[in-house]
Amino acid sequence: MKKLRISIFSAFYPFRGGIAQFNERLAEELEKEHSVQAFTFKQQYPDFLFPGTSQYITTENKGIQAKRIISTFNPFTYFSAAKKIKQSQPEVFILNYWMTFFSVFSALFSKLLPRKTKKIALVHNLIPHEKRFFDAVLNRLFLSQYTHFVVLSKAVEQAILSIQPTATIKHIQHPWYDHFGEKIDKQQAKQQLGVALDKKSLLFFGLIRDYKGLDVLLKSFNQLSDEYQLIIAGEVYGKTEKYDQLIKKSSNSSIYFFNQYIPDDQVALYFSAADACVLPYKSATQSGITATSFHFEVPLIATNVGGLAETIENGKTGIIVPPNDEKALILAIQDFFKQGEVDFFKENIRNEKLKNSWSNFSKELIDFALNEY
Repeated sequence: MKKLRISIFSAFYPFRGGIAQFNERLAEELEKEHSVQAFTFKQQYPDFLFPGTSQYITTENKGIQAKRIISTFNPFTYFSAAKKIKQSQPEVFILNYWMTFFSVFSALFSKLLPRKTKKIALVHNLIPHEKRFFDAVLNRLFLSQYTHFVVLSKAVEQAILSIQPTATIKHIQHPWYDHFGEKIDKQQAKQQLGVALDKKSLLFFGLIRDYKGLDVLLKSFNQLSDEYQLIIAGEVYGKTEKYDQLIKKSSNSSIYFFNQYIPDDQVALYFSAADACVLPYKSATQSGITATSFHFEVPLIATNVGGLAETIENGKTGIIVPPNDEKALILAIQDFFKQGEVDFFKENIRNEKLKNSWSNFSKELIDFALNEY
């Protein structure tokens, strides 16, 4: 394959979160065969609008060095950012999109690049989980400036087609994360976390927002016996009171709440301690948590919303339940721990690992850019 000049715009280090991790890993893979220039934000959100403690990672980054070119809330940076991307002379430009208020500068980037540049919009999410009155208008603006899209779920594909029926779309499975290190001994991981060594361990992992349904999981867990324990690992975006109250009132006190952003070098610890990862989402497109959980060979119990169910083989690599259904979630958890089932799920996950590699993902993305334009 010809070595290409590729420019990528997304969240990158020093910004934290799943999108930044995704593109860091993608850029590393593309760099093996191509010349890659990464671009990111000077400021992504105004501090007063950011719901967490910090937007940034404080540890040193030894990976992709992205140029910081734009502040989302300062339109005066939009043209200078577009100019810098144009000066990189990309043959392929990959724009990551997941927030509607990114639409104006995302559209501008495409409009100012030469027609010969192959422009791919990698859409992680089109319809926001927390909707606002201006979302539809801004999404139409964004979609009007791109013709070729890569999506990670059929749910996002259908959302794009409902607005732009002529769009050319490639659906590629979210590759499994492999940069968090390897699994460690389960008992050792439990000891380090300070949780019980002899209980069935459920994990809720990731940034905590209302649509992720932690409240539903806590209500279900309240009705499980004390042979189970729940490990919650992630920072609450918003108010913690409702979760604190549910934990305080729970008849099952084996709940361990690590209300903090989990740095990359600690992710393996939590997944190594878990028997199953629970995603009780009320709405979703897809989740990077599935890619992390499967890397550590931890099966999933997840709701049938958005694209979550697309990544899980029901009864093989996990269990799918209806959203907002406490009883169904309880039954799924109990069924998961039936004799021999845990090992059965893990073996199926191991058999799927090679299919979901970053090398496969990057190859399919570039093939799409070269052959579908």
